[in-house]
Amino acid sequence: MINFAIVGMGHIANKHIEAIEKAENANLYAICDNNPARLEIDKPNVKKYTDLNTMLEENPDIHVVNICVPSGLHASLTKIVADNKRHIIVEKPMSLKLQDAEDMIKYANENGVKLAVVHPNRFRPAIQKLKAEMDKGSFGKLSHANATVRWNRNQAYYDQAAWRGTKEFDGGVLMNQAIHDLDLMLWLMGPVESVQAMAATRLRKIETEDVAAAVVQFKNGALGVIEAATTIYPKNLEESLAIFGETASVKISGRNANYIETWDIEGVEEDEAEKVKEEIKEDPFGKPGHQCIIEDMVLALKENRNPIVTGEDGLAPVKLILSILESAETGKKVVIK
Repeated sequence: MINFAIVGMGHIANKHIEAIEKAENANLYAICDNNPARLEIDKPNVKKYTDLNTMLEENPDIHVVNICVPSGLHASLTKIVADNKRHIIVEKPMSLKLQDAEDMIKYANENGVKLAVVHPNRFRPAIQKLKAEMDKGSFGKLSHANATVRWNRNQAYYDQAAWRGTKEFDGGVLMNQAIHDLDLMLWLMGPVESVQAMAATRLRKIETEDVAAAVVQFKNGALGVIEAATTIYPKNLEESLAIFGETASVKISGRNANYIETWDIEGVEEDEAEKVKEEIKEDPFGKPGHQCIIEDMVLALKENRNPIVTGEDGLAPVKLILSILESAETGKKVVIK
């Protein structure tokens, strides 16, 4: 049995609690938050702390710590956990600064602990199906990709906490919402070589961008188009990911990129393609992504391997987003090193 602890008992912690409780061979052992009121949950067998160091010092049986605090605090808490020789699952984005992300990977490596980043959309049935086809080479030479996030996060959402929408602790639509799709785009298409972008704060009273658009060129020569916004009225409209190649065109869409809209692959008959779409419709969400992350960490420890979503995987979309923001600020193309 792998014992998990959670630090940061905000909204996202609920998903981690549910995931740990559903996952096989996982046990919620302790929780931690510097606000005692957030520790008042009905879990009598779970230990509760207001200080991370104290929790780790008093409980050597904690194997993994899930970091669910505001993004700007991820790096400093990762160092504490890693220095205490515990494995780490950190919420997305893994950091808001490139150096912090690189340091987090260094902390884990120096202490011989595993670091996983929460990018749960990789486990969605439609995405898994698309990934399998790309791994088979079904697309031939890649042409381009498109990632679209047209969502609503109203002012009340940002006003829930003082750190929301800040540059220091939270980030904007790219770091918070679109990062899932950028992770998928990089996972499927490979690394980006350069980016040209624009971003703006149009409707929300926040420090960061609420709308952004970018064109990227991947190292393999293919192009990509990114559109992300939290300004859509009156509710979430669309999250989609499309990949186009020499012998295939696939678009995954819906409000949360769960359904296959287009499945045109050379050699696949129309009735077979419709069957694939229907199979996904029957189970569009699959097992909850956070549960997949928890179960993968359990197996990674058992099998002594890296988690499926590593620190390096978490670093890649952060680097891309920071390059997009740099391009938007300078008006110039940014080459990603």
